[in-house]
Amino acid sequence: MSPFMEQFKRYKILMLGLVFLAWQFHEVINVFISVLESLSRSMMLFFKMFWTDSTVNQPPAPRPVAKFASKSTASPSLLDSLPEEFTNLTDLLYWPPTPGDGGNFLASTSPQTSTYHLRDPVQVTYDLGSSLEAVLVARDHQGRPKTHGGDLFRAKLLGPDLNAGVPGEVQDLENGTYLLSFPLLWAGRAQVKVWLIHSSEAVGVLRRIWREKGATVNFRGYFRGPTGAEETVVCNVDPQSTGAKAATCQYRDVISGELWFCAQPPTLPCNSLVGHSSGSMLKVTTPQDETLLAGKVTDKLLPHGTSPIEITVAATGNVSLALSPRPPCHPGLPAPRPSGFYYRDVWHSLACSGRSFSTEDSIRGCLAGHIVHMMGDSTLRQWWEYLRDTVPSLKPVDLHVTYQVGPLMAVDTTRGIVLHWRAHSWPLRSLRTPVASLHSVAHELGGLAGGPHTVVVLGLGAHFTTFPPSIFMRRLAGIRAAVTALLAREPRTLVVIKLANTGYKSVYGSDWLTLQVNRLLRAAFAGLRVAFVDAWEMTSSLALPDSIHPGRLIVRNEVDLLLSFICPS
Repeated sequence: MSPFMEQFKRYKILMLGLVFLAWQFHEVINVFISVLESLSRSMMLFFKMFWTDSTVNQPPAPRPVAKFASKSTASPSLLDSLPEEFTNLTDLLYWPPTPGDGGNFLASTSPQTSTYHLRDPVQVTYDLGSSLEAVLVARDHQGRPKTHGGDLFRAKLLGPDLNAGVPGEVQDLENGTYLLSFPLLWAGRAQVKVWLIHSSEAVGVLRRIWREKGATVNFRGYFRGPTGAEETVVCNVDPQSTGAKAATCQYRDVISGELWFCAQPPTLPCNSLVGHSSGSMLKVTTPQDETLLAGKVTDKLLPHGTSPIEITVAATGNVSLALSPRPPCHPGLPAPRPSGFYYRDVWHSLACSGRSFSTEDSIRGCLAGHIVHMMGDSTLRQWWEYLRDTVPSLKPVDLHVTYQVGPLMAVDTTRGIVLHWRAHSWPLRSLRTPVASLHSVAHELGGLAGGPHTVVVLGLGAHFTTFPPSIFMRRLAGIRAAVTALLAREPRTLVVIKLANTGYKSVYGSDWLTLQVNRLLRAAFAGLRVAFVDAWEMTSSLALPDSIHPGRLIVRNEVDLLLSFICPS
């Protein structure tokens, strides 16, 4: 055999040996991995059986993020589904600017010196069905006429003898003058009343804080370890607002993309978050700001008004209300201005022919066979409570939850009625509640099959006035996408949007902020076949003090309008 062939044979034997060794090594590795997997499963079983952790429901998967990570933005796919006007905040939220810094209190609008008068020609009587106009001149605390607009005035035409009222339209001419317009919808005596909610200078403070300061409140997050030890940290809508000096925990809803952040606990991991509650109101105003927002100049009736007028019926007429024919209540109706009025303590919608449900039997008959899902804040919970208290056959079910957050449920098994309410997820000002109880609205909507017996009522806004508009915009983007999907898979589902109502008068929840929230709500659901209940006008049309939680009279009329959409005839 040649030397070359001998060398080749030795080389071949060597290669076979190496292959055999590699195969043996591979088998050893496989056995080692199998042992590790078996050990891991055994350990997991051991911990599940013998290491009881009260955090049964964990929040969405967290991950640490840098303290100064840029603020998260909404998913482009969600924003792309919104109406064009919704994504243009500059146009949608336009408000006349306040020249200069607006810090001179004496130069700010005064409720004591501002005046209004009926527009000429002033008449002794006015015809039912016509309109009334008045001119308002804003003046500062020294009595000088203002030369710019931007004040938040609220005008009403009231008929005290008839428990009647209608909101007026306030047109800002942006020169210190405002045009007030009122439809004359009932026969009898009526009088114009005007309130200064905020001066333009105070609105300038609110706008600056709303858009530039970020969060004006914070929250508490409660973390619990396997031994029961707890650690409490600050949580909020973005990392900066947690005040964390190190990394933060981020929580993302897998359905809606909603984000939540907590300062990382000293020793516990991010996935040990078990509880949530309100935190603190943050100091966001200067002494100068507080003067402009003080109670003595906020929500004040203008004392220099007009005399009452008399509204009369034409000689050939015999009706006391100016109501033109309206269609039955159904989703997708255009929104008239005003949306309605009160007469003898009953709200008359100008969009559709609302019905009165004054008895227990009429409410039960309407709700029979329906499952109603209410999701939102405590002003919507008032609807659930009204139905529970008005219909004794609706029996509450004790689900052993934090009442402020829910979920709450009442059932009438005889008529097949199920009534749900639950709060929207964070940001939510509440008593301490389990994180597992905080379900995003988009997530809940994704779990509904829908159908002709399903009613969805959404009421959001009050808990979002303490954050920049972009936070609410992102939330609405996810909810709109979920509503769109629900109506696509089952178009017979009824979806009702409750607008936010009047009530708050501070930097944390002013009526001006609520007005902007309602603009976003209207725009977010534009083009969808949904119904609206204009709680803003329904809570600001009578001679009643504003309250974030209105009384039974207002709630009854709101619920009657809801029932009119469920049972239009």
